[in-house]
Amino acid sequence: MKPVTIHRSPVQFLPDSARVLIRPFIPTPPQRVSNILARGLMLSEQETEQALFLVMKEFGERHSDIEKVLLHHFDRVRSQLFTQRPLSTQRKLFLGSLFTGEYALESAALFNPSIVQHPDQSGLEEGALRFVISLRATGEGHVSSIEFRSGVIDKNVTITLDPVSRFVTAPDLVPNPTYNLGAFTYKLQEMGFENACAGELLDELGESFTFADLERRIKALQRRVKMLSRDEHRTVECVRWLAESNYELRFDPALALHERIIFPVSSNESNGIEDARFVRFCDDDGGITFYATYTAYNGRVILPQLIETTDFLNFRVLTLNGRAVQNKGMALFPRKIEGRYVMLSRQDDENLFIMFSDNPHYWQDYEVLLRPSELWEFAKIGNCGSPLETEKGWLVITHGVGPMRKYCIGAILLDLNDPRKVIGRLHRPLLEPEGNEREGYVPNVVYTCGALIHGRHVILPYAMSDKATSIVVLEVDELLGALLAG
Repeated sequence: MKPVTIHRSPVQFLPDSARVLIRPFIPTPPQRVSNILARGLMLSEQETEQALFLVMKEFGERHSDIEKVLLHHFDRVRSQLFTQRPLSTQRKLFLGSLFTGEYALESAALFNPSIVQHPDQSGLEEGALRFVISLRATGEGHVSSIEFRSGVIDKNVTITLDPVSRFVTAPDLVPNPTYNLGAFTYKLQEMGFENACAGELLDELGESFTFADLERRIKALQRRVKMLSRDEHRTVECVRWLAESNYELRFDPALALHERIIFPVSSNESNGIEDARFVRFCDDDGGITFYATYTAYNGRVILPQLIETTDFLNFRVLTLNGRAVQNKGMALFPRKIEGRYVMLSRQDDENLFIMFSDNPHYWQDYEVLLRPSELWEFAKIGNCGSPLETEKGWLVITHGVGPMRKYCIGAILLDLNDPRKVIGRLHRPLLEPEGNEREGYVPNVVYTCGALIHGRHVILPYAMSDKATSIVVLEVDELLGALLAG
């Protein structure tokens, strides 16, 4: 059978080293922090003002609100000042600049995209759709974060991107997030901390509690037990780690979507937030939540996590629970099926799995959905984002790895009512790396984390060799015909 027609869009997302985020630059040894502060305090007020003038002249126009960040970084080291005398705002700003640096978020790559319908569809011409694309941005040290782009697909399937400025801003971390006691307890038990110490910390908390509530329970334990045992100390550390791994973020509404950056926050994602698969999930009552599964990486181990948002301004980041939460490549279906949440996964890094749950945060059992069979997927197979609902079945964009670690993109079709049934499968790739797409940070790779159906077309953004991103368009009817033709 002839290959499915691919319409290549001229749209490309290329990494731009000029987009820099202000990050803390604070040495680990406290003595070094004190030494730097001491040198900063030796300057006269006039010298301080002159030094700050030079900093602002060189860096002020590269950021939208640099003073706010400099003061925040000063506050992080304020406790190590050896003077109680009041400091001028200019001196605080200058001291803050000594503990600040720029990070080029996408200097290495801008890749692994997913695409969803934008929550705001107002003001569009008939037949047009506004979209959000998430991208994995990678910079110095190969640390990955999440960036966003937006644009419009018109009725003729012409794709127009919204302009992008050089400014990028991290969100505010909500200082006192809330937790669900049941989910928190379950995760602790799953990690092997079902003991008397954990019980004492959690027993007097309500079904919903805050980080401050948890800290009060820890301090009460430390007052009662003057010297914690090794196991008690490990339990307290784990409880804090778990709390810090579940956090809330809030962006200033004045920020354009492309200026919002989700950068690693917790220790378990210190080396990156990888391959976010966003999906527009429609609940039984019609409510819309955008979920994204992603891989947290700390340089040693990976951990699947979940992001929730309704507006791309306020985000909740949560750990996933259950013995099925393993490996990479988890992708949530866009609605419940027969009253249950459904997820694709790849527990063994070889086959494609499917699993069902009554709660999007708990995943216990999984079963094989598909095994590699074609030459271009002999090494392994996986999903490329959440399934897309069509009248013929659930369209799943897949990826396969074959000889010479070459990554190709394919597709399968699942039964609408029982997605454990594979009713269609392409025997040749939809898309494979060719020409200059083969060259990049990881050569010979095309990959995506999610597509979108608009009218009778599939809009498929894809990464080229872990370097940059482009978009292709496929006709739904032609693709379904190829899938069902066997």
